[in-house]
Amino acid sequence: MAVPPDVAAEAGDASVIERSWHEPERFGAIFDTYFAEIHRYVARRLDVHIADDIAAETFHIAFRRRRTYDLTRGNARPWLYGIATNLIGRHRRDEVRKFRALKRMPVDTGGADGHDERVAARVSAQQEVRGPLAEAVAGLPAKQRDVVLLMVLAELSYEEVAQALDVPFGTVCSRFNRARRKLREALGGTNPLGDEERTR
Repeated sequence: MAVPPDVAAEAGDASVIERSWHEPERFGAIFDTYFAEIHRYVARRLDVHIADDIAAETFHIAFRRRRTYDLTRGNARPWLYGIATNLIGRHRRDEVRKFRALKRMPVDTGGADGHDERVAARVSAQQEVRGPLAEAVAGLPAKQRDVVLLMVLAELSYEEVAQALDVPFGTVCSRFNRARRKLREALGGTNPLGDEERTR
């Protein structure tokens, strides 16, 4: 039985996932709702070709683990980002290489049409720090980089990042603040992550 893509939004992700325990085809609504978003996130961190495989694997794992999903969480988005981030962890060297390659890109790329250009543009509105910023992001410890990129690329809140990474809220705050301090130091005092205090 086909499930309209907006079913997850109407019924709540937790309800859709619970129903999929006995009607597996209903999980298709979760896939339809979030696949493009998860694919885009992975592509920004790695590349489009790897994103195809990792996004597909994210949903394969989610489907297999759907009976362990915490039904008190109505929104499956952080859960899916957490799975994707764990899979990205297998490609840490590729990610660091990508950000270091961004350092060598010209500052003016004519509109930021590709995924690589959008990574730097989203992390900072100041295009003149693109090269140093990319190098600074590459130099962050993996756990801090995960927090920053989940917040910046996926636009998750502190609480959602905590859910995605299965760590306490305070740990997310601490990692984000340490990462922001390191990025600011690397950029000579410029704060590339926006306002001094995040209120999300």
